[in-house]
Amino acid sequence: MFTLPQEESRAPATGLGSASTRDSNYGDGLERERSRKPDQKLPEFCAVGNPAAMFSSNSSYLSSRGGIIKWFWDSAEEGYRTYHMDEYDEDKNPSGIINLGTSENKLCFDLLSRRLSQSDMLRVEPSLLQYPDWRGHLFLREEVARFLSFYCKSPAPLKPENVVVLNGCASLFSALATVLCEVGEAFLIPAPYYGAITQHVCLYGNVRLVCVHLDSEVTGLDTRPFQLTVEKLEMALQRAHSEGVKVKGLILINPHNPLGDIYSPGELRDYLEFAKRHELHVMVDEVYMLSVFEKSAAYCSVLSLEGLPDPQRTHVMWATSKDFGMSGLRFGTLYTENRDVATAVASLCRYHGLSGLVQYQMAQLLQDRDWINQVYLPENHARLKAAHTYVTGELRALGIPFLSGGAGFFIWVDLRKYLPEATFKEEMLLWRCFLDNKVLLSCGKTFECKEPGWFRLVFSDKAHRLCLGMQRVRQVLEGKSQAAEARSSRQSQEPRSQHR
Repeated sequence: MFTLPQEESRAPATGLGSASTRDSNYGDGLERERSRKPDQKLPEFCAVGNPAAMFSSNSSYLSSRGGIIKWFWDSAEEGYRTYHMDEYDEDKNPSGIINLGTSENKLCFDLLSRRLSQSDMLRVEPSLLQYPDWRGHLFLREEVARFLSFYCKSPAPLKPENVVVLNGCASLFSALATVLCEVGEAFLIPAPYYGAITQHVCLYGNVRLVCVHLDSEVTGLDTRPFQLTVEKLEMALQRAHSEGVKVKGLILINPHNPLGDIYSPGELRDYLEFAKRHELHVMVDEVYMLSVFEKSAAYCSVLSLEGLPDPQRTHVMWATSKDFGMSGLRFGTLYTENRDVATAVASLCRYHGLSGLVQYQMAQLLQDRDWINQVYLPENHARLKAAHTYVTGELRALGIPFLSGGAGFFIWVDLRKYLPEATFKEEMLLWRCFLDNKVLLSCGKTFECKEPGWFRLVFSDKAHRLCLGMQRVRQVLEGKSQAAEARSSRQSQEPRSQHR
C-alpha cells in the first residue's frame, strides 16, 4: 500500500533518469520478450485509416453519417459503458469495476473543490448570460494568452487575438480537421496514439488518419522504443501519396499519450521543418504539459521555440481536462497565428462554446498564479509521483516490462508474454479477462499499436482504488501464467506418452 505525501511535503521526490532514457523496466526483460516473439509478417509501416469503410449500418432511421456515428459508439465504447453499469464504490459496490483505463486525474479533488468554491469564483452579470464573442470572452482570451505565455515559456508574449476557447480538445480536433481538410483527406499521426482522435477527426469532417507505425524494438539510429523520426514521417507520407491519399497535416501529442514520451526541442523543430517542406499543417496537442511530475523530465512546448518554421500552419491546443483534473468541465483552447483558421474554428464555437459563467471561472483560475505554483502544481506532481512509484513497483515485482516518461497519468505496459499467440484476438481476450475480473485497462489495439500485447494502465487514482485495481491485475496475470505453465507441461508430456 502506498501513501500519498502530506500537504506540508509538497516537492516531488527525485528519481527517474532523464526524459531521453525514460523510466522503464525494459533492459533484460525486453530482450527476453524480443527473443520470444514468434516469426510473423510485420504489419505495414504506414496504415491509412478509413473508418467509414469498416462498418455497415442496418438502421433505416439513420443517414450514412448517422450510421458511422452509431458505429463508433457501438464499437469503441464497450468497456466504458460496462464500467458505468458496474462502477466501483467503496461502500455501495465494492465488487464493482476499477477503472484504470480512462486517463483522468482523480488525485486532487480536494484542492480543486476548495479553490472552485471560493467566493471569487461566483459572479453573475448580464454579459455572462448573453451570447458571447464566439472566440470566447475577451477577458478569458487575455488570461489564456498570459497563462500560455508563462507556462509555455514563449519568447514573446502571446496575443489574445490568436486564442479561441471552446469545450475541450475533442471539439478542437474535430473543428480543426473540418476547417483544414477536404472530405477524405488525411493527417499523419505517430502510432500508437490516443485512439479517440480517429473519431474526433472523422465524425464531422470525414478526415482520415495515416498511421506512422513505431516499433518497440530499438534499431538503427533510434535511442528509445517507439521513437518518432523524420525518416519514418517521410516514409509514411510517401506511402500515403502512393495510395492516392492527400495528406494535409501532422498531429503531434506532447507529452505523448499513451507512451509518456516528451519530445526534445531538437525533435520538435525537426518535425516542424519536415511539415514546412511538405506544406503540412501541424496540430500540437499539449494537454499534459503541466502533468510532468519528474523533475528530470524536461518539457518543451512548441510555443517556446524561437522562430517557428511555419507559424501560419502551426496550431497548438491545451485544456484543463488533464492538468487540472477537470475532464467534466470541458474547457479547451486553440492558439494559432493563422487568423483564417482561428476565425473558421470560432465559427464552429456556436456549437462547441462555453457558458459565460464557466468562462469567468476559468479566467479566475488561470490568473491565480500563486495558487497554481505554490499549492496545486507541487501537490499534484507529488501525488502523481507517489502513485506512479507504487504502480511501477508492482509491475517490477511481477517482472513486467513497461515504459513511462515521467509525464501524464499512464504507463505503457508490455503484456506480450501473456498472449498464447501474438494476435490482436488474444490481446482482446486478455482485455476481456481483466474486465471480467473487474478491472478496466486500455488495450494497444485501441491506440493503433501494431504489436499485440501492449496495454495502457492509468495510475492517477486514489490509493485504495489503485491498490485494489493492481491486486486484480496481479490475479489475472498470475492465472494466465499458471494456465501457460499447464499448457506447456501437457505439450511436453504428449510426445513421451505417444512414444510409449
